[in-house]
This record gives sequence, C-alpha cells and structure tokens, in this order.
Amino acid sequence: MAWFKRKDKGIQTPTEAKKDIPKGLWYKSPTGKIVDTEELEKNYYVSPEDGYHVRIGSKEYFDILFDDKFKELNANLTSKDPLKFVDNKKYSDRLKEATKKTNLKDAIRTAVGKSKGRDIVIACMDFRFIGGSMGSVVGEKIARAAEYSLKNKIPFLIISKSGGARMMEAALSLMQLAKTSVKLAQLAEAKIPYISLCTDPTTGGTTASFAMLGDINISEPGALIGFAGPRVVRDTTGKELPEGFQTAEFVLEHGFLDFIIERKKLKNKINLYIDLIQNTPLRD
Repeated sequence: MAWFKRKDKGIQTPTEAKKDIPKGLWYKSPTGKIVDTEELEKNYYVSPEDGYHVRIGSKEYFDILFDDKFKELNANLTSKDPLKFVDNKKYSDRLKEATKKTNLKDAIRTAVGKSKGRDIVIACMDFRFIGGSMGSVVGEKIARAAEYSLKNKIPFLIISKSGGARMMEAALSLMQLAKTSVKLAQLAEAKIPYISLCTDPTTGGTTASFAMLGDINISEPGALIGFAGPRVVRDTTGKELPEGFQTAEFVLEHGFLDFIIERKKLKNKINLYIDLIQNTPLRD
C-alpha cells in the first residue's frame, strides 16, 4: 500500500491558490475536430482541419473586411414595442435582456470605411440578438445605410445571418421586406454595386428580400440558406426533400447563388466583384 502514499510533501499548493483552467481554450467543430481558439481566430474563425466556418458577428466581419478604422452609422437606433407584445414574456423585456447579453442595440450594425483602399458601406446582422430576427430597426438601418450609399455613390454590402422576421413586431416586421427592397432598387437604378453575402443561417423574410437581391449573391461554405425550415417545406409540398437541400452548395447548384467563397478570401473577392461591376482597374 506504500505505493499509494505520497512521501515528498515539500511542494503543496493551498486550495485557495489553485486556478481553474480558463474556459474557451478549445473549440470543437460539428465534425468533432478540436482546434485551439487562438489558432481559430488567426484562421478567420474557420476550423483548419475540416473547413467549418464558425458563426461570427458584426465585430469580426468588420475586422475582416475593413482596412482599419470605420464609422458606425445610426448606432443608437433601438426597437420600440408598439404592439405591447407578450408571449410568456414581454417583448420590451426581451429587448432589454438581448441588449444586456450581447451589448448590441439590435440585430444589425451598419458602418462605412475603406476596404482595400476604397470606401464601402457594410450592413452586418448579428444572430446573437434574438436570432438575428428582422424587426423595424433592422429594416430602417438597412434603408438608411442604402441611402448613405446612394448619396455618396459608395458600394453596399449586406451580410445576412437571420432566423427571419421578428414575430413580436408582426406586420411591422413584414413591412421591412418591401422597404429594403425599394432602397436596393434605387441603388440598382443609380448603378451602385450591391453585394449580398449569405452566412449561416440566412432564412425567412431575409431570404425573401434583401439577401437574394444582390448584383452578385455569394455565400460562405456550408451556410444554411432557405425560406422555411425542412419540416415546414416537407409538410407544405407533401414530398420528401433531397439531403442538404438548404445548404449553400445545393443552392449554388440550382442557380440561386453566384459563388461560394471561403471567409479568408472574402475581402479580395468582394472588392474584385465591385471592380468588375464598376469597370474600374482591378486592385491587388
């Protein structure tokens, strides 16, 4: 039994001095690949072994796509609760909780800055804020960003990541489909480039409006893109659905996307498309 007794008691660490292992040192992808979080960040939040694109928010996309500094537009717009909506919880309380949890005002941020040396306006959705749902603030901020782009003749990029229309705002949410579509039509008339980037997931009213109206529609690999969920589509059509029918790869194959682009190549590719649309000299 002496084998199990500690003879050297010279090094003892008091319980109060011990430290827990910091959380978040490793990330496990859906395929089971383990990657160090620092390595993941350096690799644009893409798992290097299986290419899985981890969901990221506006902060990360702005860091990836803007050269350096950017100016946020309409940063203080917040949603109201005109319908006094209650579903187990007051909508006004949900908004407060989402703001506190995410430190975001709503499910989208818009900004203007330089990408590869030229001005661009970017609107990026955040899924963490009530599932990236599209309410009146999302529609209004997209409309104002498009107006800024139109006034200053600057290319426009929308990065979609949404569960669809925000049910707590009912018809007010659905109105945003028309409002954003009208503003994008004005950009098209003025021949100002609009690029739509669909990320995981892009669904519901977002897909039914601005996400599919780009001069060029692109996506990250493996993104879920569709209007309704698989169960709803199956029950509506009464047919069995092909495997992976809502993946970016399937959508590309059937003509609803122009290209699928890895995240680390987004900045170069988006600027290439803008140069081609505007017929301007290509940038290195």
